[in-house]
Amino acid sequence: MTKNALPGVRPQPMVAVADVEQAGRWYQDLLGATSGHGGPEYEQLLVDGTMIMQLHRLEIGHHHGAIADPDRPLGNGVALWFEIPAFDAAVERIRRTDAQIVTDVHLNPNAGHREIWLRDLDGYLVVIAEP
Repeated sequence: MTKNALPGVRPQPMVAVADVEQAGRWYQDLLGATSGHGGPEYEQLLVDGTMIMQLHRLEIGHHHGAIADPDRPLGNGVALWFEIPAFDAAVERIRRTDAQIVTDVHLNPNAGHREIWLRDLDGYLVVIAEP
């Protein structure tokens, strides 16, 4: 453990989306994830029982207020990055969809692994990388 690392910290990013159920299906197909909550306002995406991502409907504030400004583009400056051991299978799933591929499969010269960059249904930049 690094000097300043906190034990037990787990990332659980939450992104605002226009249609939670549609985005949930898209990410489930892409990542091989399952629904941990379901519904039109909020979703938890699970892989092997661990929450990896949360989706929140753009216009809903719940107890905390809106998490995004509906007058601004979603995802500007954000890359949702996923390392997937079955990289080739993920690329095959991507190719069977109408996903907007930004940068096709290539070798990242810095990390030394293959990646594919695409946009999700709300315009977020999504990177799928092999370990």
